[in-house]
Amino acid sequence: MHRLATTLQAPFHWLGQTALSWSFNAGGLALLTLQVLRNLLPWRWQFDGPETWRNLYRVGVKSFPIVVVTAVLVGAIMVIQSGLYIEQYGAYGLLGWGAGYSILREVGPILIGLMFSGRVGANNTAELGTMKVTDQVDALRALAIDPIGYLVMPRFIAMILMMFLLVVIGNFTALIGGAVTSQVLLDVNMVLFFQSVIAYVLLDDLLHGLIKAVAFGFAIAIISCHFGLSTSGGAVGVGRAVNASVVGSAIAIFVLDYAITFASL
Repeated sequence: MHRLATTLQAPFHWLGQTALSWSFNAGGLALLTLQVLRNLLPWRWQFDGPETWRNLYRVGVKSFPIVVVTAVLVGAIMVIQSGLYIEQYGAYGLLGWGAGYSILREVGPILIGLMFSGRVGANNTAELGTMKVTDQVDALRALAIDPIGYLVMPRFIAMILMMFLLVVIGNFTALIGGAVTSQVLLDVNMVLFFQSVIAYVLLDDLLHGLIKAVAFGFAIAIISCHFGLSTSGGAVGVGRAVNASVVGSAIAIFVLDYAITFASL
């Protein structure tokens, strides 16, 4: 009878733990967001300059090679996929529009955002989580140093700025990769490719993707910092926090992508 009662209680126990975990993380994310926004107010502006520059280099410069390589391949793939249908109708003048539209609005920001969350977000969570479980965060508080201003704000600023710049660079590189691919594989002149991009891709399409870049950077920064600062349980806890950060960032990217796309209709 006791075993039967335990078996029946197990699903409810799991549901309760899951609900508490989601509630804790939702509240923590909301609280951290409010603290970050408060620190952005002009009369409360507080962040560490050297730490910000270090994060700008670590977040942006070190991510540049992988973004460029991925963007070139994405541009090539988009042209190859579009070219299969363009060749059937001989509408080569639309090749640049098809590739450029999809890259600028959707593919570029999403792929770079996912790479950013996997590389930068995970690294950020691991770094903050290690500091948390080794009591370095508590040591800052003991020295009357606000962890939000000293640890979170430099990362928050660096991740938003570099996410925006990496998407700009990635979009431009993807278009170059697409133009070269159209010339080599489809024998479509690169000039015609870029003329199609300029003629049919609107400024709104570019701005749409850049808005997503800022939103994705904001979400990745908040989520990675939250899970890093809420880490507990030693090395195992750091691993769990990194996993939760990457999964949460990926979900946030797709939810924000849907919301921004729906709002622009």
